[in-house]
Amino acid sequence: MNIFKALFGGQTETNEEKKKAEEQKNFDLFKYDGIKALKTGQFEYAVKCLTMALDIHDDLEAREQLAQALMRNGELLPAYEQLQKVAEEQPDNQAIFIQMARVAYMMEDYQAMTMACEKALILDDKSSIVNFLYAQACKGQGDMINTIAMLTKAITLDEHNGDAWLLRAQTLLQMGDANGANDDCMHLMETLPDNEDVLLLKARIEYALGHADEAIDYYGKVIEQNPFSIEAYRERGQVKYDKGDMIGAKEDMQKVLELDPKQVEDISGDYSAEGIEHKVKQAYNNINPYGINW
Repeated sequence: MNIFKALFGGQTETNEEKKKAEEQKNFDLFKYDGIKALKTGQFEYAVKCLTMALDIHDDLEAREQLAQALMRNGELLPAYEQLQKVAEEQPDNQAIFIQMARVAYMMEDYQAMTMACEKALILDDKSSIVNFLYAQACKGQGDMINTIAMLTKAITLDEHNGDAWLLRAQTLLQMGDANGANDDCMHLMETLPDNEDVLLLKARIEYALGHADEAIDYYGKVIEQNPFSIEAYRERGQVKYDKGDMIGAKEDMQKVLELDPKQVEDISGDYSAEGIEHKVKQAYNNINPYGINW
C-alpha cells in the first residue's frame, strides 16, 4: 500500500510541479511580450498579452503595464480601473494616484481626479505635480479660486513648473485679470521665449489689453513656430476683423477652413465683398477661447 501511495503520490506531485512550471512559463511569455509590445507602440497587442498574463495569475507590474497599454489604446475607463486595483494593493504609492489623476483628466472626470489628488496629497502634500493636477481638477469643475490657490502652491513648491505658470496665467486671463496673466506670461517668456503655447497666450493677453497690433504680431510668431495652428489663424483673423481689415480677416478664416473644414461648418458659400463681413463675424462669434469680449 505504501509502495503504491509513494509511486502515485510522487507522480501527482510531479504533475503539479509541471503544471505550475508551464503556467509560469506562459505567464512570463505573455507578460514580457506585452511589455515589449507596449514599448514598440503595439498597444492593442500589448493589451491582449497582458490580459492573458493576468488571467494566469495576478501581478502588480503586469497590471500597471496593462493600464498603460489601455490608456495608449484609448481605453481610458478600463485603464483607470486597473490603476484602482493597483492602488488597493499599494495604498502608499503616490505615483499610482498621480497616474489615476492623469487618466481621470483625460476622461474629463474631474471628481475622480479630485479624489485621486487628495489621496496623493495625504501621502505628500509637498509635491508640485500633485498640486498642479489638483488645480486642473478644480478648473474642470469651474472652481477658479481654488484653481489659482493650488497653482500658486505648485509654483511655490517648484518655481520651474512651467505648466503651473501657464495654467495660472490662462486662468487669470479667463477671470478677466489680463494684467495678472501678463505678469505670469512675462515670466514664462524669459524661460520659454519660443514656446507656442506661451506665445499664443501672450497674443491673447495683448488683445485683452487692447493692443491689437501687438496681438497680431504675437499671433504671427505662433504661426512661425507652427504653420498649422488653427487657433492662431482664427484668433488673428478676429483681431484683423475688429481693426476693419476685412481682407486680412478673410485670408485667415480661409486658412482655418483649409486646415480644418469642419471648424466652422455653418460658414458656407462664396466670400464676396457683400457677404464677407457677416460670415467672418458669424465665424468668430462662434469660437471664443476665454470668453473675452471679442
